[in-house]
Amino acid sequence: MSWWGKLVGGAFGFMLGGALGAVLGAALGHKFDKGLEGMPGGGAEWGAGGRERVQTAFFTATFSVMGRVAKADGHVSPDEIRLAQAVMEQMSLSEEMRQTAIRLFNEGKADGFPLDEVLEQFRVECHRRSTLIQMFMEIQIQAAYADGRMDAKEESLLLHICARLNISEFTFRQLEKMIRAERHYTGAGEGRRQAPRERFSLDDAYAILNIGADVTDKEVKRAYRRLMSQHHPDKLVSKGLPEEMMKMAAAKTDEIRKAYERVKEARGMR
Repeated sequence: MSWWGKLVGGAFGFMLGGALGAVLGAALGHKFDKGLEGMPGGGAEWGAGGRERVQTAFFTATFSVMGRVAKADGHVSPDEIRLAQAVMEQMSLSEEMRQTAIRLFNEGKADGFPLDEVLEQFRVECHRRSTLIQMFMEIQIQAAYADGRMDAKEESLLLHICARLNISEFTFRQLEKMIRAERHYTGAGEGRRQAPRERFSLDDAYAILNIGADVTDKEVKRAYRRLMSQHHPDKLVSKGLPEEMMKMAAAKTDEIRKAYERVKEARGMR
């Protein structure tokens, strides 16, 4: 049974506790006021660092923090709501999971949302799974760009989130550049969705691969392999990405592959 099936099937003994447990409990209509220890039916997968526990933490943090990012500039735009809905659609969530994701998003928008506590617990639950934390951050940056631009308040909040998750500003800028290139390729700009381009521009391809045009062919190949390894769906799921997000990871690897092919073609690489 999946992490979600165990959760709603009565195995509330996982009880993340802390801020994540409180936010998820509010979304599910339960009060999670105990920890896993001493609860029946927890099992290794629900213990600290267990995959299903991490999957639950990722799901909870992703949608609740997305709500906070959407509210950063003082209001939630229709585009930001559509972005959250698009993520849910990509995950092919069941109606029950979708409703929970919406409630988590609303919890994040609410006054008094314990952002720092949620982020700290999420970081601990991920247990140094840096690729998983980076995937989480990519989703939050996409949320900030949902209306076509990132304003100063959204940028400030995202930098704060990065600091809490031990992500450097340099890494944040790299991720932001990649997200902008992806949006340019897919035709998502200024809040209006256009038809996707047939191929990456060369500048966008380099941005997706997170390299400059002046690197060697060997460095291009190295960057491609690194990114494919970081975003491989099966690897991410093994680290705690909810299975429902495999489609998102697969779409990301497809974009990385297309960007690599574009650079290879331009350079005449074999």
